[in-house]
Formats: sequence, C-alpha cells, structure tokens
Amino acid sequence: MGLVNIKIDGREIKAEKDRFILEVAREEGIEIPALCYDENLNIYGGCRLCVVEVKQRGRKKVQTACSTRISEGMEISTMTDNIIKKRRMVLRLLLDSHPNDCLTCQKAGECLLQKYAYEYDVKFREHDGARREDIIDDSSPYIFKDNSKCILCGKCVQTCSVLEERSILNFADRGYDTYIALDLGEDFAHSYCVSCNRCVSVCPVGALMDKRKMGKIRNWEGETKTVKCKVCDYGCNFNIHSKNGENIAVTAQKPAGGRPLCLKGRMMTELLYLDNPDTPYTKGMGEFKESDWLMVTGLKQAAKKIEKLSNTKEGE
Repeated sequence: MGLVNIKIDGREIKAEKDRFILEVAREEGIEIPALCYDENLNIYGGCRLCVVEVKQRGRKKVQTACSTRISEGMEISTMTDNIIKKRRMVLRLLLDSHPNDCLTCQKAGECLLQKYAYEYDVKFREHDGARREDIIDDSSPYIFKDNSKCILCGKCVQTCSVLEERSILNFADRGYDTYIALDLGEDFAHSYCVSCNRCVSVCPVGALMDKRKMGKIRNWEGETKTVKCKVCDYGCNFNIHSKNGENIAVTAQKPAGGRPLCLKGRMMTELLYLDNPDTPYTKGMGEFKESDWLMVTGLKQAAKKIEKLSNTKEGE
C-alpha cells in the first residue's frame, strides 16, 4: 500500500493510504478523544466525539476521525474552536443523561467519560429533562450492569459478537429508550452469558463492572501487574490488583490478538494469585450457586483421576 502526504494540525506526515485518521493521529502522538473506538473491533462511529475538520480540494468538512480514511493532500485540524464546541456538545448530552456519582463510582479514575469531561470542562448540571432509566442487574457474581451509566458506545455488543457461540448482548428498543439487552431479555442469571467478562474489559464507563473487584480497590490505589493465563495456549492477559502487600482482585484485560477470555481461565488466575479469593460460583437454572474451586477451574475430573490412581497404588 502506497504512502500519502497529509497534514494534521499543520504537521506534515507520511502515512499509508486508506488508514483511518484516528489511528494515524494517535501514532503521531496527537490525541483525538473517542468513546466507541477500539482498535480490535469494527468501526462503529456512534459517539461522534472524535470529529475533526478535514480540508481537501478546497472543501472543508467535519468528519469522524475513527471512520474517515486518509488520502493525498488531506489537511486535518483536530482542535479548532468549532470542533471543541461540537465535542463539548456531545459530552454535555452524555452527562445530562448520566448519574452524578463520580465520587463513589468504581470506575472513577479510569472512566473515559470522566476524563474527557474534565479535559473539555463540561460539568454536571441540574435539569428537568429525561435521564436514562435506572435499571441495575445485580444477578451475577461476576458482572455488575448499570443501565443508567450506559452511553450506548456499542463496544460490549461488538466484542460479545466476535465469538459466534456467545453473542449475548445487543441493542434493544429505539431512540432515547435504546438500551443494551441480553439474549433472553432478562438478567445475566437467566441468559446464556458465560461470564467471560469481555464486555466489562472494553466498557469505557461504569455501565459494566467486574463485580469481584468492586469495593476492594480504586484505580489509583495499590499496584497492578499483568499475568498470562495458564489454562490454554491463548494465554489471555489478566491484571492482578494488590493493596497493602496483598493480592485482592483479578480483572481481565481486553481480548486482543484473538484471545477469547473465559471464566475458567479467570478463576484459575484468581486461585493461583489471590491471597484470599472470593467464593466461586457456577450458573444453572436461572441462578448462580456457590461452587468449589475444582468445579470452576475444570479440575474436578482430573482430581478424581488422581485420587483413583493414588488409591490403586496404595492398595498394591
């Protein structure tokens, strides 16, 4: 693929033709805000926060950086007064539908909506207009879902559908009443969700949270290290969160590079690395039930075989 000459904020850049503005800009260290973009997912272009001004052949347009491909002679401006005004308008609409609980939200410090609202000086305000319906799904011991914080970026829907056998999440209803629904239209307990936490790992706000981490540690506390799962050859990446010298939580990193993420791998990682892991659960008949570590890690059959072999040897 050939190279083209473009300008971003006056900087002359050579880049491969037909790449998206957003990825080229970020490689050059130019930050363009985006809530729905993920390099591992298909382009969605839903949040409209990544708008930039594009000038080409004497014509100027406002376009989304995540879905517009570069071409020869393109001049891109990322921070004009007009662009800043449009981004602030998008953030204003999102905050007007969002609960004002940043001080107590588990996602504080790593929430992209919070980050961009701060950078563009957009604050919560009192109003009598509509807000997203406050629907909480607390039925799973692994995933906490808060509809009132959802910004409909679509990342959870996309990452869930990457694996055809899953495809649990989707958009439901229309217009302002749109929300993220599960396959059977109820909650996680009554769905075919396998608790892999792919959706949690890509959610940019506090709409989907890792329930086993909630209330234990905040983003700016303690230390975090990355480990690879040892259950299969994929080697999914997990974060080990520690505080006061104790490993207290495990969270899944985004499933990049074809890594699928699974509950078995996550639970094995908890068992191996956490000092006092929480009780494990398995799902059946519309509810989660307390289980044991041999069951959730898939080692029960292996343990039985080992016990059988040990008993046989002792009887010889």
